[in-house]
Amino acid sequence: MSSVLIKNGTLVTMDSANTIVRGDLLVSDGRIAAIGGSGQTADTVIDADGCAVIPGFVQTHIHLCQTIFRGAADDLALIDWLKQRVWPMEAAHSPASIRASARLGIAELIKGGTTCALTMETVNHTAEVFKIVEETGFRATVGKCMMDKGDEVPSALQEQTGNSINESVALLEEWHGKADGRIRYCFAPRFAISCTRELLERVAGLARARGVMVHTHASENRTECEMVQQESGLRNVAYLDSLGLTGRHVALAHCVHLSSAEIEILRASGTNVVHCPSSNLKLGSGIAPVAKLLELGISVSLGADGAACNNRLDMFTEMRTAALLQKALHGPEVLPANRVLRLATIDGARAMSLDAEVGSLEIGKRADLSVVRLDRLHATPVKDVVSALLYSAETEDVDTVLIDGELVMLHRKLLTIDERDTIESARVQADTLMDLK
Repeated sequence: MSSVLIKNGTLVTMDSANTIVRGDLLVSDGRIAAIGGSGQTADTVIDADGCAVIPGFVQTHIHLCQTIFRGAADDLALIDWLKQRVWPMEAAHSPASIRASARLGIAELIKGGTTCALTMETVNHTAEVFKIVEETGFRATVGKCMMDKGDEVPSALQEQTGNSINESVALLEEWHGKADGRIRYCFAPRFAISCTRELLERVAGLARARGVMVHTHASENRTECEMVQQESGLRNVAYLDSLGLTGRHVALAHCVHLSSAEIEILRASGTNVVHCPSSNLKLGSGIAPVAKLLELGISVSLGADGAACNNRLDMFTEMRTAALLQKALHGPEVLPANRVLRLATIDGARAMSLDAEVGSLEIGKRADLSVVRLDRLHATPVKDVVSALLYSAETEDVDTVLIDGELVMLHRKLLTIDERDTIESARVQADTLMDLK
């Protein structure tokens, strides 16, 4: 494994003191070996003058299988969006289309500075996503979507409870911990209205027994919340809690519509909330009470969701949107830039129990990081580097990305993915899939 020296950068560490250092960063044997100083040497030297060096973004809610659905499911509310567009397209997926979609998504994530993601795939062909994660050098915790109940679900997505569990456990046993821990598995029941009580209870027990995460959707849309309450007699988060599906190992995407009692459940249990502001706006779902959750010490991190409901996987957009929404609701002092950058980095890593390894630039941690140019027109002048990253920077400013100490993008050129081939394959597979659905 080669060493990399990033010289003359502004190192935005995201450590506990929010330290910012002007100087060099040395990567050796996949880990950060030195921060600050100068005069060091390495196999590869990158000049970061005019750049911020930041921890790679950690997105805690992504659907790689939906990347080739981009633009095919616009202007619909959640339940219609699923039934009319997304479920039929997921049902039409083949191994080839899943691979094309995952590769396209990972390419976009890397080019935007995201080095790690928590993903929920579809019911079928999840092994293909793991293969793409492995070959691209990306860091991901991936789950097979589980669905053993629901109205208007295409037959290809309808599972038997036992089969869903067995397939999930088989994937866990094959993939969890591979690539020196870069690849992990999570259980991913879609949401309460597409899963039986039996499946959810079994997932709760298995996740604890196997020591893996549970990644699901909750309280995204008012209609969804009403359906859960009608079926279970409980509000969404309360129902999941009654089944054992809360805790430090659980990530609940969205959490837009919460009662005071549900917020207290999240706080008391240490459950992780994933805020997806662009998706919530585009689907008309609402605005999550992020300022309130953070005030109570509840874990909040960020995700773009999928390209079918965003339509891009851009953490710069998610950070900016998250900040501006809460300021509009609660005043300009709410969610300062540094707090939001922490949501996108170390807080995401902590939600995935990876904060001892990634999420900040600290000696001994795995070298997942990005070099972001701040010498462009739209970012000049830089009075405050964190403000520039949050409010001025764009994905095109990400110059170089390392994951596990390996260069995966250098000066905007992807090194583990053929970008032109990825685009062409995605186009072909998207056309084929639309013909089949």
